[in-house]
Amino acid sequence: MDKKQHFAIFTTASLPWLTGTAVNPLFRAAYLYKAGERNVTLLIPWLSLKDQRVVYPNNMTFDSPEEQEKYIRQWLEDRLGFASGFSIKFYPGKFSRDKRSILAVGDISEIIPDEDADIAVLEEPEHLTWYHHGKRWKTKFRLVIGIIHTNYLEYVKREKNGKLQAFLLKYLNNWVVGIYCHKVIRLSAATQDYPGSIVCNVHGVNPKFLEIGKKKRDQQKNQDNAFTKGAYFIGKMIWSKGYKELLQLLNDHQKELSALELDLFGSGEDSDEVQKAANKLEMTVRVHPGRDHADELFHDFKLFLNPSTTDVVCTTTAEALAMGKIVVCADHCSNEFFKQFPNCWTYTNHKEFVQLTLKALAEKPDQLTDDQIHDLSWKAATERFLKAADLDKPPDRRLLSRSTSNYLSTSLSLQQTVEDASAYVHHVASGFEISRRIFGAIPDSLQPDEQLRKELGFVKTSGK
Repeated sequence: MDKKQHFAIFTTASLPWLTGTAVNPLFRAAYLYKAGERNVTLLIPWLSLKDQRVVYPNNMTFDSPEEQEKYIRQWLEDRLGFASGFSIKFYPGKFSRDKRSILAVGDISEIIPDEDADIAVLEEPEHLTWYHHGKRWKTKFRLVIGIIHTNYLEYVKREKNGKLQAFLLKYLNNWVVGIYCHKVIRLSAATQDYPGSIVCNVHGVNPKFLEIGKKKRDQQKNQDNAFTKGAYFIGKMIWSKGYKELLQLLNDHQKELSALELDLFGSGEDSDEVQKAANKLEMTVRVHPGRDHADELFHDFKLFLNPSTTDVVCTTTAEALAMGKIVVCADHCSNEFFKQFPNCWTYTNHKEFVQLTLKALAEKPDQLTDDQIHDLSWKAATERFLKAADLDKPPDRRLLSRSTSNYLSTSLSLQQTVEDASAYVHHVASGFEISRRIFGAIPDSLQPDEQLRKELGFVKTSGK
């Protein structure tokens, strides 16, 4: 390769907020960089102190981007076992309380110099482009890959006037993703469908969980009792993350599941309500605050119960499988990737859930094979990503042949013209405060304010 490819990975969250879009792009950057064949920059949001206090757990805050970067790199090295030399840059962000999300402020594509603008990876492209006003991503970068993480339509449906909101959001997402991304990868079929998109799980598992799984396999080979505890569930403690479905299943089948003892781990807005619902059950259900899933406390649990159907690809399910546990989960498209593993047991109705749960309590998990461990790893996930993005082969930079038929040339030209016009409409609409506010943008987020500029070391230029 004459010149190293440069990946610019833009994502919508950052540690210490332990959400999927903070953790998974971080591992993706490390493993894309690891082989030494690529230059990689991870771009993450910087929040003002006021927003940090709302978003980050345990009252953790940072006085500077450098301080937060140090924390992120240490967290990653502790889990990888090696230091990664990819670059980390921060873009200005603000936290939207009504969306419970961080939104970009200003044109964040500018942070990558034009000479380095090669391949952009937009983790949650719809989220990153709803209010984008600036240079068009497809113009700035040679290749723009969008990775769809979140089933936004499912979450919106649960809100007031949810069906109407979901209908409008579906078309807005199709619009912005279409005009800003060359390729779209959906982690599972649980996400919104996009024209020309490919379904592929390009996420892996934190290496710590794979090490735990290997230790459990060794214990099983030595005929040791590797799993001395029963069943548990871990996840952010809000009803939409599977707690509603799980507690309903337990309530409906208390007699059949009387032998089950279940531990729930999580923190969130609905913690008190979950505790009240658990207390009403005539069976043993213990509710605990959230913990790191790699904590030694979880190693000896044998059974992970996860009835959630709102996740796209559930990280905790992957982690439980990596640790060698049995997972009982819904027969749902979000769990399609996990069905290849013999310890993943799926149910289609309440009766099957009860049968599989009781069976799991009585049996031992299958031992993980080396191939299964590899398939769950970030090394395999990186291979899947490069293949899905057609980057596993030398780049084909050939231009459209001069011998192309006039009809095809006209069709491509017309398609490009329509897309250009659509992108122009979005550019204009996203440039006015009134239209931005109508579509839900944070007030005064067209450009970073003086405080964000100062904290990020941005130089104020005329006209910006």
